[in-house]
Amino acid sequence: MPTLGLAHYNLRCNSEMLLILRDFYVAAVDLEDGPRAPLSHNGYWLYAGGRDVLHLSEERPGDQRRSGTDLTFDHVAFKCTHSPEYKTRLKNLGIRFYEQRVPGSGLLQLFFRDPAGNGIELLFPAEES
Repeated sequence: MPTLGLAHYNLRCNSEMLLILRDFYVAAVDLEDGPRAPLSHNGYWLYAGGRDVLHLSEERPGDQRRSGTDLTFDHVAFKCTHSPEYKTRLKNLGIRFYEQRVPGSGLLQLFFRDPAGNGIELLFPAEES
C-alpha cells in the first residue's frame, strides 16, 4: 500500500488572515482560487496545475492557533518554471527572498515567508537562471 504523493496542505487561521493568505498565494506564488467542497467552515482551495494543493481554513471557535516560525514546520515547496518572472514578481510585491542552488543538481530555489510566517520554496529546473 504505497503512498502516492502529497495531496494538499492546509493552513488554518482567523478570517482576517485567511483573506490575506489567499491574496498572497494568488499574487506571489501564482496559485489559482478555485472550487471548494461544501464544508461546514469558511475557507479557500488554491490550485496549481489543475490540482488543489493548498487549503486555507478558518479556525474553529475555541481554536488557539499560534503563528510564526517556532514550530516544526519549515516550508512547503512548489515546482515552478520561469524563475526570472517569479523573481520580478516577488520584487514588485516587496517580498524579500533569497536564492540558492541545490548542490550537485543545479536546481534553483527561492525561499521566502508568507504573511503568517510559513516558509515557501519555489523550485526551478537546473537550466533556469
